[in-house]
Amino acid sequence: MAEILVLVDHVDGTVRKPTLELLTLARRLGEPSAVFLGPGADAATDTLGTYGALKVYVVDAPEIGDHLVTPAVDALAQIAASTRPAAVLLPSSLDGKETAARLAVRLESGLITDAVDITAGDDGRPVTEQSVFAATYQVTAHVTEGVPVITVKPNATAPEPAPVTPVMEKVDVTFGPAATATRVLSRTPRVGGDRPELTEADIVVSGGRGVNGAENFAVIERLADALGAAVGASRAAVDAGWYPHSHQVGQTGTQVSPQLYIAAGISGAIQHRAGMQTSKTIVAVNKDADAPIFELVDYGVVGDLFKVLPQLVDEIEKRV
Repeated sequence: MAEILVLVDHVDGTVRKPTLELLTLARRLGEPSAVFLGPGADAATDTLGTYGALKVYVVDAPEIGDHLVTPAVDALAQIAASTRPAAVLLPSSLDGKETAARLAVRLESGLITDAVDITAGDDGRPVTEQSVFAATYQVTAHVTEGVPVITVKPNATAPEPAPVTPVMEKVDVTFGPAATATRVLSRTPRVGGDRPELTEADIVVSGGRGVNGAENFAVIERLADALGAAVGASRAAVDAGWYPHSHQVGQTGTQVSPQLYIAAGISGAIQHRAGMQTSKTIVAVNKDADAPIFELVDYGVVGDLFKVLPQLVDEIEKRV
């Protein structure tokens, strides 16, 4: 079977969930091989093998950590040139999409970004599904030239284990002058809480203008904590200073695709819908029965969120 390269998204060797999803999708197309950049590969190998990575290409060089995405492009391009994979899959993060775009140019290949599903076509080549024009349409696409380079949105599929024992192969990469043109001088770790990452969460609870104040986001957080969910916010809420901009869900914020999305006090402007419309199940709570959000929900509650959400939390806590 054809080899499928998967770029590993990790933090100091801890593999992040989107990589496990990519490996699951890669098994539909051929034999997954993980590309691990930076230190920590030994700690990650068992996890990668659990989800079907037959090989782990390891590039541990100072250029990887000290510079921006160009060293990753150099590494992927050289590995792709030697392995001739059937596709290269990357996460649809900011770095992932920039790396994918540069890699596609290097390989003279077609690029597809923000796929929400991948299947094998009749000829065995990848066929993707995307949500386009602010998630108004679902389209299928495939690359017609070169090695398909595809980025996939988080939560596109559920990770499925397929345990194997991977073979590790250390790769020496020749980095070009552009790889070291910009150096990272410092990093400030983001202070995280107990809630899951917004982009990786299976459940997201978001509040909007209807929350009517920063102090009132406690009702959103209480529901999120009861469900083990991440907290999101509309642009109106973050622009008002009620919640951090890092939690904004929308076309110019974070795009999410969880199994369950709960929108409370959010009218459903097109900008917000573009960031969450691919969620598997959507629930909305809004006092306005004519709010646009109700056009795309699976379940809608016309009511005051300050009355509805506490009742929902009470019911959840009874069942836990």
